[in-house]
Amino acid sequence: MRYLLTGLLSAGLTVSALAQDHSNWAVVGGDDANSKYSSHTQINRDNVGQLTPVWRYASARGKAIAPTSELQVNPIVVDGVLYGRNPLHHAFAIRADTGEQLWHFDPFAEAPGLMGSYMRGVTHWRKGDDQRIFFSASHYLYAVNATDGKLIESFADAGKLDLREHLGRPVEQVSVYSPSPGVVFEDLIIMGSALTEFAGSAPGDIRAYSAMTGELAWRFRTIPHPGEYGYDSWPEGAWKTAGGANNWAGMSLDRERGIVYVPTGSPAPDFEGAGRQGANLFGNTILALDARSGKRLWHFQAVHHDLWDRDLSSAPSLVDLHKDGEIIPALAQASKQGVIYLLDRTTGEPIFPIEEVPVPASDVPGEKAHPTQPRVTLPEPFTRQAFTPDMITRLTPESHAYVKKLYEESQPFAYMRPVGLKPTIIFPGFPGGANWGGAAVDPARGIHYINATETAHRTSIGPVEVSTGEGHGFGEFIYRKTCAGCHGINREGFYPYAPSLQGLAERRTPAEAKAIIVQGKGRMMPFGNLPEHERRALVDYLFNADKPISDTADAGNKRTVYMFNGYADFLDDRGFPANTPPWGTLTATDLNSGKRLWQVPLGEIEALTKEGAPPTGTASYGGPIVTAGGLLFIGATPDEQLRAFDVETGELLWRYKLPAAAHSTPATYMMDGVQYLVVVASGGKLGTPAGDEYIAFALPTVSRGQTP
Repeated sequence: MRYLLTGLLSAGLTVSALAQDHSNWAVVGGDDANSKYSSHTQINRDNVGQLTPVWRYASARGKAIAPTSELQVNPIVVDGVLYGRNPLHHAFAIRADTGEQLWHFDPFAEAPGLMGSYMRGVTHWRKGDDQRIFFSASHYLYAVNATDGKLIESFADAGKLDLREHLGRPVEQVSVYSPSPGVVFEDLIIMGSALTEFAGSAPGDIRAYSAMTGELAWRFRTIPHPGEYGYDSWPEGAWKTAGGANNWAGMSLDRERGIVYVPTGSPAPDFEGAGRQGANLFGNTILALDARSGKRLWHFQAVHHDLWDRDLSSAPSLVDLHKDGEIIPALAQASKQGVIYLLDRTTGEPIFPIEEVPVPASDVPGEKAHPTQPRVTLPEPFTRQAFTPDMITRLTPESHAYVKKLYEESQPFAYMRPVGLKPTIIFPGFPGGANWGGAAVDPARGIHYINATETAHRTSIGPVEVSTGEGHGFGEFIYRKTCAGCHGINREGFYPYAPSLQGLAERRTPAEAKAIIVQGKGRMMPFGNLPEHERRALVDYLFNADKPISDTADAGNKRTVYMFNGYADFLDDRGFPANTPPWGTLTATDLNSGKRLWQVPLGEIEALTKEGAPPTGTASYGGPIVTAGGLLFIGATPDEQLRAFDVETGELLWRYKLPAAAHSTPATYMMDGVQYLVVVASGGKLGTPAGDEYIAFALPTVSRGQTP
């Protein structure tokens, strides 16, 4: 439905069907619409240069922080209290004006062996005097009292709910957690999930629970069962074993219409689709669900039969647009592909044409890539859409020659070309484009702001002769299938996120290694879905990988399979991106017209600056916020800078060197007449040291009250 303007536009007035409160920051993303927008103007273009830190909160409270910690939290502020997480996975509450701690809760106090990974925030729910904070750690959803941090004993199992349940698979075989906080609608908390991305993954069902009792209220199956819409887009019976198609990136809510918008990721495994032929609904899909019942209202699939890990990686932004004398209730979904899927949020219809275009076939035996893929015509993309010869780096003659040779040895670049037997260039690379930080939107003007990475990957799928018995060679097959994506084909690891597994026998016993496989450890999720004989073979391989295969169990049991050769950044001879800059950008787009307004590099590499290179931009994780004061604030870059830009021009107005990179999204709020800007100096991403500090900024000329 579209709403006709009756003279309001000519009167210069703006109508918003969202009716959002943009004065506080009570929800991750700023509001239900995930606009990341604030109506506060106390901090503005004229005085932003005066911003200074007014309090700091060391959230780990002096305890050691793992180098793999990724505190990606967008804090929330409710009634003068700031709620967040620390690198130890605790939840906490502090005074929003002073940083004084009010309470903290350790979910692992009674279960120290639980797996923990990155986290992005908490959810607040209120009914009368009952206020609760919901957050996840490991495979549990916790509910604590917002006032004192005590577990809500009446919720689920004495305050915690096992997210492995209600997925239709044996609980001990499910690996699941939920990095993005749930969405609250009325008395429901609606949850997505993160899963393993290999064969055997759990399904990514969307589930809603009673915020009072933890009882399951509804469940939407993202891998359809017989008789459900989309069932024929999978092989017969795939619902029994297929996984993925999950929402790990968060959701947005149109509270007035009672619709929750759910972007999903790719089906599992990410790059090998021979076992899941078909379009694979509801993978890589924007889902509009009735928030009360979970009923599908509409859907839009952005990628059919994903072979590129093109997850829809952030919650969409909801905004009301002006077009042809009408107000259009819209949804803007930023993507890893570097484009914005702009849809009518009541119908799912594209606001500008999205074409279904032919794409190259796969040359991998057994693989059948989907023959067409959607391609956005407008809005204009916020990254380049092809890696062309003129984009080969020119930092030095040597780097140009090095990359040119690799480029010419690769398959010719084409839109949505599947990773093939010959090295294939993916651009933008696997992380994007845009990632989980997502966009900020000015709801009054319909301007969309997004940070993006513009680098490439170059990889292939190769034939591997594997043993299919149950010995050493079979273990190598299981390792390549489930472990090599993180730990590397040669077990070299990816420090600090995935340790090297070379020389494992010098550090662990086989029993210890097997326990980690089953239970998970640190960032590593449990692999309880592996049958006992596969675990045994995998451990045997890890402890004997450098020895010749002589197992009688493997004799005569050889076959050729085709497997992904791993994530590989396309780099020059010095380790810089293979393409010409910018390697990271900040872009403003007018969603009403679909036209880009401005783009600037985001981030700086000190070594290249010293060589005299102009700012190249860098990869970035974390998102921007915008304010009615004409400012955009963003951290996100590995150079540990917090920056403020002019929303009209993209001019850099202010920067502040943080103690650790802000791979998180800032928040802003008013308290006792003072506007605060708070950011988490989290680090732990893109090779940056991990941090734990929450830092609040304000104008020094504004008097600060001491009563929340």
